[in-house]
Amino acid sequence: MLWLNFLHFYQPANTEFYHIQIALNKSYWRLLRLLEEHPRLRMTWNVTGCLLDRLTETDEGQAFIKRLGSLLQEGRIELTGSAAYHGFLPLLPDQEIILQIQENEKILKKYFGQNLKLPGFFIPEMAYNQRVAKIIKKLGYSWIILDEISYSGASRRRPHWGQFYLDARSGLQVIFRDRRLSSVYPPDKLQENIQHLTTQQASLTNKIYLTATDAELYGLRHEDPSGELEKFVNLKSLSSTTISDFWRSSEQKNLEKINLFASSWETSRQEIEQGTPYCLWRDQKNKIQLDLWKLAKFALHLHDQFKTDPNFYWYRWHLVRGLASCTFWWASGRNFAKIFGPDAWSPDDIERGLEDLIRAVRSLSSPQSKSAKLQAEKYYLQIKKQIWSEHWQKHWLKVI
Repeated sequence: MLWLNFLHFYQPANTEFYHIQIALNKSYWRLLRLLEEHPRLRMTWNVTGCLLDRLTETDEGQAFIKRLGSLLQEGRIELTGSAAYHGFLPLLPDQEIILQIQENEKILKKYFGQNLKLPGFFIPEMAYNQRVAKIIKKLGYSWIILDEISYSGASRRRPHWGQFYLDARSGLQVIFRDRRLSSVYPPDKLQENIQHLTTQQASLTNKIYLTATDAELYGLRHEDPSGELEKFVNLKSLSSTTISDFWRSSEQKNLEKINLFASSWETSRQEIEQGTPYCLWRDQKNKIQLDLWKLAKFALHLHDQFKTDPNFYWYRWHLVRGLASCTFWWASGRNFAKIFGPDAWSPDDIERGLEDLIRAVRSLSSPQSKSAKLQAEKYYLQIKKQIWSEHWQKHWLKVI
């Protein structure tokens, strides 16, 4: 059997470093050592640019980057492109999408060399729409990985696993993750599949499984005290490769053209039917999210007007951190216990993004920015009040 394992490494640029340290200790080092100790193992990783920059804050983080670079040179892993600060791309303007993608390329090449090749692309949250896809294609990427919901929409049909398709609108090659396998702990479920096939005396030879998860699943979210991951990669029947190497070795030539659905890796069939594929980040019934986006768009609107401002660097520095998808995700309140996650409600995390959005506007030094500052402060105070009113009235007793 062939396992195509895609892992997404990300921590918000504005998080406290101890969160990154925990992820390093419980997940990142484990995955890196796994590859070092199993020479035939291959994976595709997305390591977001903002995380790489934060890792350089400690000697340990720098050591991780160095060893990651060695695996990259050996062809044991491949890296993909993405947005440097994990912005929710379908809800951002073209200019911001391009800037974040280009910044991500710049960061990765700073650490891994100017000749680094990035044929594949990971859209944060796998949040696809055709506008984003066309930008990705125009910037030189060849393939994207998406959740199967982008293929099936509201139907129950599923793609052929391990098969590339062609996005009819953008011209990008597309490969889909198996949501069922990716929504559990993959080593456990894949082991069950092997046992079932063995019982049925079915061949494992042509079986292809593609999982895509956050890297933090392996240790931080699912502790795996019996080392099922390490046991699984030792199976003689298991082979693995990177997604790009899989494409190069496949015999696919005339790819089937398909029209993809706007979606994310958390979008449900019902949300597709209702035309609300991104409601986890912008729900029309969620006043906090709507007002956060109002402030975000207001801050973005100032970009070109104040491009020559002496503090434009700091405007951008705060803006990109405030635009991270986490700012809006943590305001959704959705329960993620089924996929080893928390309730998506954290006033501190929402507020962290909110603070960066308002500081982006506050950073501008031009006298012409006064009226914008006053308007932004109104948005800011309104949202801050909403966050804590919501917390004390609806969520407080759930977490104590």
